[in-house]
Order: sequence, then structure tokens, then C-alpha cells
Amino acid sequence: MLELMPLFLFLGVGLVLLAGYPVALSLGGTALVFALVGNWFGLFDPAFIAALPNRIYGVMTNETLIAVPLFVFMGVMLERSQVAESLLDTMAMLFGPLRGGLGISVTLVGMLLAASTGIVGATVVTMGLLSLPTMLRRGYSPGIAAGTICASGTLGQVIPPSIVLVLLGDVLSAAYQQAQLDMGLFAPETVSVGDLFVGALIPGLVLVLLYLLYLLGVAWLRPEAVPAIPKSERTIAPGVLWRRVLLVLLPPLLLIVAVLGSILWGVATPTEAASVGAVGAMLLAWSRRRLDLGTLREVMVQTTNVTSMVFLILIGAALFSLVFRGFGGDELVTELLSGLPGGTLSAVALVMLVMFLLGFILDFIEITFVVVPIVGPVLLGMGLDPVWLGVMIAINLQTSFLTPPFGFALFYLRGVAPPQVKTGHIYRGAIPFILIQLLMLGALALWPQIATWLPGLVYS
Repeated sequence: MLELMPLFLFLGVGLVLLAGYPVALSLGGTALVFALVGNWFGLFDPAFIAALPNRIYGVMTNETLIAVPLFVFMGVMLERSQVAESLLDTMAMLFGPLRGGLGISVTLVGMLLAASTGIVGATVVTMGLLSLPTMLRRGYSPGIAAGTICASGTLGQVIPPSIVLVLLGDVLSAAYQQAQLDMGLFAPETVSVGDLFVGALIPGLVLVLLYLLYLLGVAWLRPEAVPAIPKSERTIAPGVLWRRVLLVLLPPLLLIVAVLGSILWGVATPTEAASVGAVGAMLLAWSRRRLDLGTLREVMVQTTNVTSMVFLILIGAALFSLVFRGFGGDELVTELLSGLPGGTLSAVALVMLVMFLLGFILDFIEITFVVVPIVGPVLLGMGLDPVWLGVMIAINLQTSFLTPPFGFALFYLRGVAPPQVKTGHIYRGAIPFILIQLLMLGALALWPQIATWLPGLVYS
């Protein structure tokens, strides 16, 4: 009976989530009920629950997690300063003469917003509201337009400074140390959020390049699906256009360089870089005359809401993991993954498949806080590189959020798409980008150096 309790615990959480209860309360509440029942029947030691205050104190004193509200503030402030609108308009003028130019513009702006905000839902909704009507009016295929917006919006999962990478980096750091202690290494090496940022940079940029190559391929094979803007509508002079490109593009690029550059060059930790980003976003909003007390209040309220949600889920996940370990769940997972035929390869494939499926019903925060602490020490104990594993998880979740019929990005766009864009259009449009994501995952699996080379170079 005791061996099956971890499975029953997972099943119980799933049923409570399907009933519509909030994730944080579902995790914590279900774990408490199982702990009480287990204690009643002598199957659970309540000493595991006694460790919860120390876990919460550890969260409160964790400097890395301070980056979360700062990056959220930065993203929301940039959203309020309407940077996306200016970027889209300017990029559309720049690439408009090309077939597929609007799609290229959306992809590049999505990349910049991902590197500036790191908030997937906000990016997809913003891009959907601003660019989808324009693309449809220019004669774009609804599927290609919708797929481009969804895929570009999810780049915030993997292009730093992504909130996903901040949370993953913190959890993987603890898992890596635990894995080394389990192996008898009492002077363990560390992995940081900065390592994960640097490791995700090349895979993220390669994904953007593959998206652009796909759009160029569509423009060559099906020019009617991605038409260029007619010459009669391109009235702006070249000199004026390039000045506008510099004025609109330079401030966000400088902000990205300030945030990422300070991490890459070792000048600042990710938390310190996040504070630079938050101040830079305020200066950018002020320069665009979008910063006032009303805007600041809205940004702070939304930042508080998102941050509170993240930390409440973290507390619920901490309680869940303690109860899961109290029932022997970590030993069960270790035996399961270690006993698979095929060894490490099979273990990684199974974990990635489970995370991919969980991405249909859970957000990245719950998966990061619940699943990664359970499977991370086992996988890292098999000799896997923590940076490579973190980048694989991020891209895997990005793929899950794009996959019909449950992908979160598809639902975000469906909520703001005009009536002529059907759900089938969105699903079909996402499929080529899913294949690109899977190609990227396969390339990372075959050549881990795509993720590990740059961190080794920067931090050597």
C-alpha cells in the first residue's frame, strides 16, 4: 500500500485540478489530506511536515527569486509603454516590400519582446491584438498568421531573461547539489541562473532563425499566402524610415544589452541585472511619455498579482514535495528511471514526454516547482549536464504550449482573434512550428554543445 501512495497523491492532485480549484491550493490541500490520512494509518511520518517552515524561510531568503518580481515589473512596464506597437509598425515598413515580410516582422518583434519581457501570455495577446488584424487585411493565410504569432509569443520561454529560466535555474541548482551529495561529493559544483541564461541564448536564436527560414520557404512556395505590402502603400522615404528604425529599435536593444550583457560579462548577477531592467523599462516608458502615477500603480498591482501567484504555488509545491518524499516517492522515481531499459536515454525521453503532457494542463511554474525537484536529482545523478537539461526542459515546455488541442499559447490567441480566424486555422498554423521545435529538441539531444559551449566559454 505504501508503495502506491505517491501515485495516489499525483492522481488526487490531478482530480482536484480538474475540479477547477487553484493550483497552489490544490497542491498544498491535497498533500495535507494525504498526510493526515497517512499519519492516521501509520504510513506517514509527520516530521516531514515540520520541515515546511524551513522551506518557506529558504524561499524568503533566496536572492535569486527576487529576480522574478523585477523581471515581471520590467515586462509589464514595457507592455504599458506600447513598445510592441511601435516595433511592429516600424518593422512592417522595413520588411513590407518582401513576401512574408509581415511574418518576419512579427517573428523579430516577438524575439525582442521575449528578450525584454519573458511573459508568454502577455506577448501572445499583445501580438495577436496588434498584428493579426493587419496580417489578415494584407491577405495573409489565417493559419500562417496565427501560427507565426503563437510561435513568436512562446519564444519568451527560452530566450533570456525568461522567468522560466529564472525559476528553472533556481530549482536545478538545488537538484544538482542534491545529486552530487547523493553521489558522495561533499564539495559540490554549482549551476546558476546566469549559466542557464547563457546556455539558452544560442538555441533561442537558432529557433528564431528556423522560424524565419520557414516563412521564407512559404513565401517562395506559396507567395499568395504571405503577400508583400503593395508599393502604393509604402509612402515613407528611405531616410525617414531608417531614422525611425533607429529611434524605435535602439532603446529596447540597449535595454536587452544592459540586462544580458551585465550577466554575460560577469558585472551583475541575474537579480541585479533584473533591477537594471526594471529601472531601464521605467526610463523607456518615461522617454515615450507613458510613465505617470496611474501607469506605475497598474504595473505594480499586476506585478504583485503575478509574483504572489508564483510564490503561493512555490509554497504549495514545497508542501507537496515534502509529503511525496514522506511516502517514499523519491525512491520510487529513482527506481523507475534507473531501471528503464536503455538507461539514461530512456529516462530522459520518459521525463520529457511526461513534462510535455503535463504542459497541456499545468503552467510552467507548477511543472518547474513540482516535477523538476523530483526527477532532477535522479537525471543529474546519471551524469547529465544541468545547463543542457534546463534548456531541454524549457524548449520542451515551449513545444507543449504550442501543441493542439491544449496548448496555452493557442488559447491565448483564440481569446483575442477575430471571428474569421477559426480554431482549426490556429491549430493547423501551429503544426509547422511544432515540427521546428521538435527538430531543435532533436538537435540538442544529439549535440548538447549547442547549449553547453557558450557557458563554458563565458565562465571558463
